[in-house]
Amino acid sequence: MPLTFDDLLARATALTAPGRRAVLGIAGSPGAGKTTLAEHLVRELNGTGEPWVAHVPMDGFHLADVELDRLGRRDRKGAPDTFDAAGYAALLRRLREETDEVVYAPGFERELELEQPIAGSIPVLPTARLVVTEGNYLLLHTGSWARVRPCLDEVWFCEVDEGERVRRLVARHEEFGKDHDTAVDWVAGTDQRNADLVATTRDRADLVVPVGALPAPERNSAARAGS
Repeated sequence: MPLTFDDLLARATALTAPGRRAVLGIAGSPGAGKTTLAEHLVRELNGTGEPWVAHVPMDGFHLADVELDRLGRRDRKGAPDTFDAAGYAALLRRLREETDEVVYAPGFERELELEQPIAGSIPVLPTARLVVTEGNYLLLHTGSWARVRPCLDEVWFCEVDEGERVRRLVARHEEFGKDHDTAVDWVAGTDQRNADLVATTRDRADLVVPVGALPAPERNSAARAGS
């Protein structure tokens, strides 16, 4: 039978066990729906009781624009070497091991003019038994990215129709300030190079999530999904 969202909820719940915290990774190309899936999982699993699932996106480890300018990488923001991959892996280790105190993770504010990481903006409480993290490069096995996969109990890979993925990305860039032509050029250039790289990691995933099992993006999350 086709995989359903309820199946995903059950599989995520099964990762948890008494006395330990599990970390679930959601990977996929830009625009594939990673953020939408993560947000829906966290919302449904937490329900109306005490929250026990936390959401920690990889996007908080974007290098700041001032550092990208120093390195000469601003024009390809979002590529693997425009993130602090070692810092992200270190945080994942802390999330697994330091379960008796609050662990703060960085967020990423897209509505700021320059789209910047925000330090210490996501508290992961000791009550969190499951952390859901999502990003493009969770399955990349080069450089410091190779430290990420051992910190994750499972990694799921979101798969979506290529035309729909591109449409979402263009809409996202337009929503956050780019004109249509600039958005299309960015999606066809930087975003597509990143998507091609991420696609090569698909076979390393524990589960490929087809589009039929993904929740429909809401209006705002459709524009940012799969960042």
